[in-house]
Amino acid sequence: MKIAIVEDEYLASSYLKSLLEQQDILQLPQITVLKSVKEAVTYFSENKPDLAFMDIHLGDGKSLDIFEKTTVSCPVIFVTAYDVYAISVFKHFTIDYLLKPFEEQELFEALHKFKKIKDSFNSDSTIESLVALENDETNKIQRHFLVNHGYKLISINESDVTFFAATGKHLFIYTKTGNSYLYNNTLTDIITNLDPFNFFKVNRKYIVNRYIIKEVVKHSHQKIELKLTVPALDDDPIIISKKEINNFKNWLDQ
Repeated sequence: MKIAIVEDEYLASSYLKSLLEQQDILQLPQITVLKSVKEAVTYFSENKPDLAFMDIHLGDGKSLDIFEKTTVSCPVIFVTAYDVYAISVFKHFTIDYLLKPFEEQELFEALHKFKKIKDSFNSDSTIESLVALENDETNKIQRHFLVNHGYKLISINESDVTFFAATGKHLFIYTKTGNSYLYNNTLTDIITNLDPFNFFKVNRKYIVNRYIIKEVVKHSHQKIELKLTVPALDDDPIIISKKEINNFKNWLDQ
């Protein structure tokens, strides 16, 4: 199994590498340390490691730059000194994170988690986490949504939103009053602008607000249904996408 560490601080990368070499959870014959975006882009263009550890900020850019310049198909565990908001982003989208300074037990727990979910890993979630974090850094977390209502414009507060639903090529915002409004966006784009603690994209049709989840019904290991405090579209059951089940559980556990 090949591991990549993307970290520009020598002491941090040495500490992590040493712990990985000493643990017995995974067999790691090859650990590569990359100190910059440039080195990482070259490495991931030519190699396919099984797991990567990444700091967010590097000397010559950000981790997001790597994903924009090449394909990173393996799971990523972020090693970061970020704040509480960033932690909620990582819990929402990625398999795990390590908050600096971390203890060896925290690393071991992350490795055990990787072993459990590596087969169902969705690489798109890593990019979404970085995009969501980038949006926060530029103050783009969206708290209000301007919609047309007859001859009026209405600003909907995020706390009034129960869920976003995609119908065909259209996106609708549903509110606590039971009203729905056409909104000029897509589920894929809007999720990166929303507060990751409050909203989760459960499948290709729905983004739900955590506060309107009534119960979670487990029909089987790979089939989980959400029941809301408000009616869903046409009263159809809301089934969580199989590839998002683990991410959803982590998000709900915050």
